Amino acid sequence: MLNLDLTGKVAVVTGAGGQLGRTIARALAGCGADVAVHYQTSKPKADEVVRDIVAQGRKAVAVNADITDEASVLAMRDEIAKTLGDPHIVVAAAVAQYQPWAPVLEQPLKDYESQYKTCVIHNVLMAKAFLPAMIKRKGGRYIGINTECTMQCQPGQSAYIAGKGGMNRMLRVLAREVGEHQITVNEIAPGWMISDRERDAGLKPHPDYEKHTALKRRGDDHDIASAVAFLASDHADFITGVYLPVCGGYVMPAI
Repeated sequence: MLNLDLTGKVAVVTGAGGQLGRTIARALAGCGADVAVHYQTSKPKADEVVRDIVAQGRKAVAVNADITDEASVLAMRDEIAKTLGDPHIVVAAAVAQYQPWAPVLEQPLKDYESQYKTCVIHNVLMAKAFLPAMIKRKGGRYIGINTECTMQCQPGQSAYIAGKGGMNRMLRVLAREVGEHQITVNEIAPGWMISDRERDAGLKPHPDYEKHTALKRRGDDHDIASAVAFLASDHADFITGVYLPVCGGYVMPAI
């Protein structure tokens, strides 16, 4: 019988006040992990997630950091180490939001810069901050949240997928570099998932999107959290370097 038991583990989730991040943080706690709930601007939501985790009987702390600034990430690392201990699991879910999505010839340069910083630099800094302790421990899990858009390459997506594409290649290299230390590095690529925002606003069908999925429906944030929990568990001990779409078959990596 499979049991996703993370008892005794410490996790840090960036963007844990966000739509997917909050569900991921709660799910890891539900499997037994103590969780550092990172936020940059959404402190009230991060505090709410912390209360939910504590109510589950786990330890949690809200930690603030600019995930594109080295000193800020290192300060967050030190705070987590003092309050919960060195993390066994890193989930990098934070990313800058921007509008509008526009053709390459019209997309402002600042949007490419923000995506590079929050997709690539974010992951570089998290790796530099948290992987040395995993190397000493000879084990750990690093999970990046990517996107199905990286494979779609649809008009208007260029800034977003430029950042996520760079993140993908950086994390694949990292997987090879730290694998000998029994650290796995994987990515989950969500589709257009249902989250609290839509539940609160009232769910509506989106046939133009749903018709492209093999399952003819959208998934939700719990589908992403379940995949994260699996990759964080001992059951994924021999899985690394993976880009795992959780999108109902909208995109399918081929060989």
